[in-house]
Amino acid sequence: MDLSLHQNDIETAVQRALQEDVGSGDITAQLIPAGEMAKARIISRERAIIAGKAWVDEVFRQLDPSVSVIWRVQEGEWVRPDQTLFELQGSARSLLTGERCALNFLQSLSGTATLCRSYADRVAGTGVKLLDTRKTIPGLRIAQKYAVSVGGCFNHRIGLYDAFLIKENHIMAAGGISAAVAQAHQIAPGKPVEVEVETLTQLDEAIDAGADIIMLDNFTPATMTDAVKHARERSQGRVKLEASGGITDATLLSYASTGVDFISIGALTKDCKAIDLSMRLI
Repeated sequence: MDLSLHQNDIETAVQRALQEDVGSGDITAQLIPAGEMAKARIISRERAIIAGKAWVDEVFRQLDPSVSVIWRVQEGEWVRPDQTLFELQGSARSLLTGERCALNFLQSLSGTATLCRSYADRVAGTGVKLLDTRKTIPGLRIAQKYAVSVGGCFNHRIGLYDAFLIKENHIMAAGGISAAVAQAHQIAPGKPVEVEVETLTQLDEAIDAGADIIMLDNFTPATMTDAVKHARERSQGRVKLEASGGITDATLLSYASTGVDFISIGALTKDCKAIDLSMRLI
């Protein structure tokens, strides 16, 4: 993901985070003399993939531009326990006020990236791409989807506006798969059209209707292998195929071996655990 296209989102997310944390002012920081200067070191307490540097930089840019943020690691780099991630120099008040907000972004996004890397490593060599979903933390959609890409997985649609995903309820309300796909092409020509199917009959209808991507929902690995072969033959390789629904650590490789192009996994953003980080004044 190109973060230069999302700078406004980064600024807005950081602004909200600072407002909810600092509010009318950090009263504890006022215990420190206003002119007191300090240095701080931020370390990781565990092994992790680092993601979220832009959000950390933005926290201190908004809070106090005179604070220096000196990075000792690269985005996407594996770090070990007790490794220094970055250092801060500037007003002691500013360092302490911005600490939690900056670390919240870094620990959460690094947690997402680390989880995604573990998933990506499991399917390495299969040719399948692992996709995230819209099951993200409210207000942090761009941030989490960025972290997914840092971790070696891929973004599905960003939201409801950049691609069609026609699911069971849409199909029912629109009058069937063929009608829904036809309407989608009329509403937004050129936007990707994906259809969720649960049977081979629906699969055929989606292919014939001109869907670009077909999501095979809740198929077993065995039935998905058959469906992939059937879809490749019927569409002459035109349509892309995505596996979804109930795919776990234990079954991931089995689904990756069916020949699908993509596997979407809500857990990439929904079940991530924040990385343990710590800041110490030096």
